[in-house]
Amino acid sequence: MGAIAKARRLRKALTPAEARLWTRLRALRADGLHFRRQHPERGYILELVCLDRRLIVEVDGESHATEDRARKDRVRDAVLGREGFVTLRVSNGEVRDEVERVMEKVRSHCLALPTRSSLRADHPPLSGRES
Repeated sequence: MGAIAKARRLRKALTPAEARLWTRLRALRADGLHFRRQHPERGYILELVCLDRRLIVEVDGESHATEDRARKDRVRDAVLGREGFVTLRVSNGEVRDEVERVMEKVRSHCLALPTRSSLRADHPPLSGRES
C-alpha cells in the first residue's frame, strides 16, 4: 500500500485521542496555524502536523512504552529533525485528561518556531526568477 493510500485509510480511523486533539487543533486556524492529520513525509505518516511551523504532534498509546518502539520513535524523530521538524509527543491520557494543557503546549511550541517562509528568507531566489 502506498503512503498516500495508507494516510487516507488512517485519516478515517483516528484513535479517540487523535480525534479529540484533531478537533481542537482545527480551532488554531484562527491563530494562523493550520494542521494536517496523517500526513505522509519522508516515508513516515505524521499523525498531526503544522507544516508551516514544522511541528509534529504525536499522540502515543501504551505501545510506545516498549523499548523497541521507543528506539524506532527516536530514529524517526531524528530523521525528521534533520528535515527541520520538531516532534512533540503527548500520551493518550494527557489528551483525555488534560486536553487544554496539551493545546496550550502545542500552541506555544508553534508560536515559538519560525515559519517555513522565514526559514527560507536567507536563501537567494532561484536563478531566472526575480526577487
